[in-house]
Amino acid sequence: MDERVRARGHENVTARHASTLELTQDDYLTPAGDCILGIEADRAPADFDPAFVEACRDSEATITLTLDAGDHTETVTGRGHPELEFTNDRSFVCRTSDYVDDRTVMVGADTAAANLDRAFVDALAEGAEITGVFRVE
Repeated sequence: MDERVRARGHENVTARHASTLELTQDDYLTPAGDCILGIEADRAPADFDPAFVEACRDSEATITLTLDAGDHTETVTGRGHPELEFTNDRSFVCRTSDYVDDRTVMVGADTAAANLDRAFVDALAEGAEITGVFRVE
């Protein structure tokens, strides 16, 4: 099962956060948002198909997020959790920890914003469009 989200980079994308990465529907980004990769997302977790959400609630599920921006691709792999809500109407957060709130879409991620290739981050800082494809298996 796949779910797709589109957003765009912003000049304040720094991707320096060591434990999370985020896409948001907000139309702005301050320098403090060091985990945010894209703004003006066309969807939020609350928009995802209920069957996809239910599959993500399996602690044995593998959740993969493939991010494309320009000529760059990054892949983040984590796992599901029984407490994932997918109720937030604004932001997606992938976490390296097991912390869950209404924005969390995967836990135990193998990549955070700070781990991303700097050429990918530079493309986002230049305003590149970003497409994220979430897959659960």
